[in-house]
Amino acid sequence: MSARLIKRVLNEQHRPLEVKEEEEENQLQGEDSVSPESVSRSSINPFDLLNDDDSEPDQESEPTTSNERLRRSDDKQELPSLKYTAVASTSNLKSKKKKKKKNKDNSSSNKGRGEKELDHILESLSIDVNSSTKQHVSTKDRIANSKHQYKTVKQQSFSILQVDPKYLNAENELRRIFGSKVVKSFEGSNQAGSSRPIRGVRRGHYNLRKTVLVHPADHWPRWDGSLSMEFLETKDGYSYFRYEHTSSYSQAQKAFEAAKAINDLNGLASILLYHPYHLDSLLTMAEYFKVVGEQQMSADATAKCLYALECAWHPIFTPLQGNCQLKFSHETNKPMFTALFTHMKNLDRRGCHRSALEVCKLLLSLDSDDPMGAIFCIDYFALRAEEYAWLEKFSEDYKSDNSIWLLPNFSYSLAVCRFYLEQEALEDGCRDAKKASSTDLMKQALMLHPSVIKKLVAKVPLKDRVWTNVLKHAFFRSDQIGIPSQDHLINIYVERNYLIWRLPKLQKLLSDAAQLVLETTENNRSEVKDWACVRKEAFSSEKNEYGHLLVSDFSDSVASIPQENLQNFMGAPRMREVMQNENEMANLHGNGHVHRDVTNRSALAVLFESMLPWVTYGDGEDGGPDGHQQDNQ
Repeated sequence: MSARLIKRVLNEQHRPLEVKEEEEENQLQGEDSVSPESVSRSSINPFDLLNDDDSEPDQESEPTTSNERLRRSDDKQELPSLKYTAVASTSNLKSKKKKKKKNKDNSSSNKGRGEKELDHILESLSIDVNSSTKQHVSTKDRIANSKHQYKTVKQQSFSILQVDPKYLNAENELRRIFGSKVVKSFEGSNQAGSSRPIRGVRRGHYNLRKTVLVHPADHWPRWDGSLSMEFLETKDGYSYFRYEHTSSYSQAQKAFEAAKAINDLNGLASILLYHPYHLDSLLTMAEYFKVVGEQQMSADATAKCLYALECAWHPIFTPLQGNCQLKFSHETNKPMFTALFTHMKNLDRRGCHRSALEVCKLLLSLDSDDPMGAIFCIDYFALRAEEYAWLEKFSEDYKSDNSIWLLPNFSYSLAVCRFYLEQEALEDGCRDAKKASSTDLMKQALMLHPSVIKKLVAKVPLKDRVWTNVLKHAFFRSDQIGIPSQDHLINIYVERNYLIWRLPKLQKLLSDAAQLVLETTENNRSEVKDWACVRKEAFSSEKNEYGHLLVSDFSDSVASIPQENLQNFMGAPRMREVMQNENEMANLHGNGHVHRDVTNRSALAVLFESMLPWVTYGDGEDGGPDGHQQDNQ
């Protein structure tokens, strides 16, 4: 029985006592007495227990309810009893009205006093927000507001680095750029060339896990569960995690270290045969395929690595929300950063800058120390993806300080960003006068990092006569500032962002700002000294703090092996078949073909030696039949 029905039954049980008291009052007033039995029979209706309304009837509905009860009384009851019941009910109404009126007056007076006291307290705690309006804030609300302000910085950093999963799919971006028909025809031609039947191999049909970072191909093997992730702790609003290896994966890692020590490409093939998702082997093969010109095979190996890493995610690991930390200091976490950085560059080469921006945001959010230098290329992807408003918001909210404006890439990129936002504002007929103009921001960037001009003129290249006159001035004559960290970051910026300066509009913006800088150097020497002080304060270290970031990692160019040395990579065609189909590689490995092809010459040794111009190659006499016997032993 519900509480509402229990309350109704209790009210009905106490009702006869109240009726007796009312009868005594009626007798004193000279009214006829009424038997309790008749009152109880006429006033109690068992069907009222089914009524859902548990509220007391108000003063206006009281007569109607009493009449309804009279009509629902027993049909065999005599007329005089009905008359007396009606008289008793009306008298009861009068007494109840008096009692309710008194109670209502008392409650209203108490309520009035309480509201006055509450208003007086709220007035003492009121805060003026605007001159025309006032908001009353209680102490509890103040505490909540203070807690909210305390967490605002972390929430802003979380929100600004949140990744939109729908933009991680590069195929969707290609469809938006080129259209669905072009992408389908291109995919069909690739599938027709790569899906050739293999003799003696029977492939099973199974469904691979759906992942967010990459979409697994049909020919990939099943996830072997060799990786897992461990939850470490929660600190300052961040959840910390670390990858863990199984015993079988640890054995494969030892085999990889042994193959790496002797530069044995054949050892990597053997590892991937039995452990197709060994991370370091996949990343090494991705680098190998890149330098030999097999870009699609390199991207496929990197995607396999990301697929394995995502399959091992912890159930509460939500990196797309920006609140998870995967510290680079843990050795088992490093393949995640390397794979994401390589995948981001592959997306950039395909022209999928929006997808590359989302991967860069994910890479930056996983470790606040930014070991891969994602902060030095996120502005480039935002500009190429035309995310101008987001870039400005990111520069304001990231780490809640303005130090990011002092970096060379953001100094110039924010000026370019403001330039495009000003063009959009002119089209819409509105302009924000509170923000600095793009010309002023570009002037500040040139005053802070003047050596960028000479590097851009040589890299883009810029061949107008204006730049010849600009470079003749002493302020822009040198391509080095003399501060190691700043010079290194400027080299990274020019290598990463020089393509956007090929647009004539941006070249005019840069030349106009350069002319203003030349006028300032002649008329206002104190301003030049002030910017020099800011430069020394921002990059105060005498050492290169960013020496671990290679300039070549931020370049679009791909290092390749000279054509005369490619013949030494006898295992390259066989390894392409290995990465395309693991079952075919198993058959080849059983016949011994892979060992004979690769062991003639160490592929990685030739790869590394080809990058050194002073190295002379031998005749390869260390291979041959004797070499095979030694390896087999």
